[in-house]
Amino acid sequence: MSSKGSSPTLARSGGLTSVEARALLERDGPNRVIPEARSRRLKRLLGPLADPMVALLLIAAPTYLALGETTDAIVALAALVPIAGVGWLLESRAERTLEQLRKMTAPTARALRNGVEQAVPTEELVVGDAVWLQEGDVVPADGQVVELTQLLVDEATLTGESLPVAKDPAAADPHERGVWAGTTVLSGRALVEITVTGAATRYGRIGALVAAVKQPPTPLQRGLATLVRSLAAVAVVFCAAAMAAELLHGDGWGHAVIAGVSLAIAAIPEEFSMVYTLYLALGAWRLAQHKALVRRLPSVETLGSTTVICTDKTGTLTHGRMDVAAVWTPSGGRPGAHEVASEPVGGDERALLEAAVLACEPDPFDPLDVAIVHYASEHGIDVAALHRAQLVTDWPFEQADKYLTHVWRMADGTCRVAAKGSLEGLLRHVADVDGHHASATAGNAGFAADGMRVIAVAGRDAGQPAVERATDEAGLQLLGLVAFSDPIRDGVAEALAECRAAGVRVIMVTGDHPATAHAVAEGLDLPHEADGADLIATGDDLDGADAAQLAHLVAHANVFARTRPEQKHLLVGALRAQGEVVAMTGDGINDAPALREADIGVAMGERGTTVAREAASLVLMDDNFATIVGAVRDGRRIFDNLTRAFAYLIAFHPPLLFGALVMPLLGEPLWLLPVHLVVLELLLHPVVSLVFQADPADDDVMRRPPRPVGDALRLRAMWRPYAVGGVLAVAIIAEYLVALAADWPVGQARALAFCTLLASQPFLLLCMRSPDRPLWRSGRPFTRTLWWVLALIVVVTIGVAQVGPVARLLQFQSFPLWGWAVVVGVAAAATLWAEPLKRGARPPARAKGLLSA
Repeated sequence: MSSKGSSPTLARSGGLTSVEARALLERDGPNRVIPEARSRRLKRLLGPLADPMVALLLIAAPTYLALGETTDAIVALAALVPIAGVGWLLESRAERTLEQLRKMTAPTARALRNGVEQAVPTEELVVGDAVWLQEGDVVPADGQVVELTQLLVDEATLTGESLPVAKDPAAADPHERGVWAGTTVLSGRALVEITVTGAATRYGRIGALVAAVKQPPTPLQRGLATLVRSLAAVAVVFCAAAMAAELLHGDGWGHAVIAGVSLAIAAIPEEFSMVYTLYLALGAWRLAQHKALVRRLPSVETLGSTTVICTDKTGTLTHGRMDVAAVWTPSGGRPGAHEVASEPVGGDERALLEAAVLACEPDPFDPLDVAIVHYASEHGIDVAALHRAQLVTDWPFEQADKYLTHVWRMADGTCRVAAKGSLEGLLRHVADVDGHHASATAGNAGFAADGMRVIAVAGRDAGQPAVERATDEAGLQLLGLVAFSDPIRDGVAEALAECRAAGVRVIMVTGDHPATAHAVAEGLDLPHEADGADLIATGDDLDGADAAQLAHLVAHANVFARTRPEQKHLLVGALRAQGEVVAMTGDGINDAPALREADIGVAMGERGTTVAREAASLVLMDDNFATIVGAVRDGRRIFDNLTRAFAYLIAFHPPLLFGALVMPLLGEPLWLLPVHLVVLELLLHPVVSLVFQADPADDDVMRRPPRPVGDALRLRAMWRPYAVGGVLAVAIIAEYLVALAADWPVGQARALAFCTLLASQPFLLLCMRSPDRPLWRSGRPFTRTLWWVLALIVVVTIGVAQVGPVARLLQFQSFPLWGWAVVVGVAAAATLWAEPLKRGARPPARAKGLLSA
């Protein structure tokens, strides 16, 4: 059926001109349903200047100039370039990640411009544009239907209504004339005049409200902020003490400032935030390679503490498509195409499948029709030959009895009638032959109990098509039943088993019938019992539950059926109230509040709406549950490596901090100048940025429970790094003071102490990579990155003391050859003393050979 309305804008039938469209675009702005954040280029440009190291070097450089030490001033300024570059690198990586998300959406619509239908970027659509829509299109903006052919629109993502909505341009109700951004065309074709674009659409208004909700910081962010603030406060006190000591010794303000800056550079733990951000960015990049696009970097570390995953069934646990699972005929049944090898059929089954194909549209779009045609083709039915016949009469879907009928004129001139639909309705139009109605009803009940969707098929041969529908359908014979199921995705059962081993609970949330949900839970071995009986909760159970009943349901039920999108928000809130860290999946607009409420909102990349993706922390490119589990696994790996990097930083800082404080208090020359700290900074950043993040996951990463969120940084378990750092500080300070007492020149003593600090780094790295087992029994593989970093440290350690220009730049003098034995001995003794105390029972990481990627 075709229908037309009237439109002043489209009276010319040629749409807008390019000039008109350009003017409207400049006036109204781009058609962005979710407004893009305003440009932050200036903030990104100036952001690195907020790094405390940069600020301190900007203080040190003019101070050196005032003291007449031009070389040191130049070095301090030159060091700004690589240090600031880290900030720009992180920003650009984040921008590329977001750009990948933007590319996931369809970029064009078919609009009439200058009288010609052409592809126009959806962001360039304007009010007054004439846009063609057809089956499968996502409506790009709000509009009014001008003309259509049997247009059905799925508005579930906007309203939650599961039934499709028919549109009519002549209807009195504006809703029946309008189409709305973000909804999907299920069937038909329409010409639509755009009336509202961008954030002003219904879709955009919801998206703007969701975007306005501020995401709370993660436990690790809060713990990290507390740690940095505490250490920064200590640094301020120490800096004041160092400057006061220099002034009391009569060294003047210039040297006091240099002492204070040196101690501040050594003490302020800016590396923690840098390492945290960089690890999450690198983790996001890694996850993107495995079909999980991270939209908020903090969610990477939250993945590691996830305790509950609430997941949709359709499209996530299952493929999201209907396959023929079984057929029934009066002579018996057989499993579906996905359970047996494809083979030709004959007799009753052939008659059933031929009639089912003839009851489908010639070019099927409906999922059930597609499944029937595919199954029939796989079992020897020549679908193309059947559909080459002439469709004489297409009796529409009958709402009361829920069935439709097709009348075909075959190539030999005979006619065949085929009908399909609800068994209950179709039986009213079919004679009961040999008691088949009762056996068909029993077969239908059996399929339904297994969670399958069932249609009945009837048919007959006819002489000529009739004028009346009842005449065409007279004498129909029941040929059988076709049962459909949504097949479970490969790898999902294994992923669920991995979750159980990892202490992560999985809850299936679906809008399907409880029987369907039960069948899927059985197929996946998903626990769904409580107190020895099946426990399948429903949306009605949630609506009728008081606070105590709701708490019991979310604590014990792993399957929720017949749920509505807004009830996901209720589930998330109840689970979080019980202390769970919740990941929630969703794809519709109404899922957005639940995605925001969850600790990890997971949107579907293939079928998800823009609002859902904007609300989510994680977007699955393949809509696969196994991808979520893989992300949890990688989140745990990232957190393990991050805490090991933090342990390394904690052990690294005490020698810098106490070395910069003790010398002014004792009235001895500084052993660490700002230029030395710059070298350490440039060496430290790649070490912690590359080595730990490249380490593989531990063997037991998914065989231990989720980490608790109370002590996010595991600070109470980090006594060993504090102790190792303290002992190393005492050893290096003592070594420096002994060298001065032995009348070594200051340059030699500094070089000896500095080289000892550098030589200790390989030992620190190896010790912190194995927090639970001694170094010699760690079993952790040496990655290529680790080999390169160790080689770099050795080269730098030798170069700063032995390469003349570099030594002079750093104010070093070469020390006797036997001094290298002292360097290595002190470095090893001060770091390895704690290794015998490690008696952790956790197994080492899986070794993949000495060189692993």
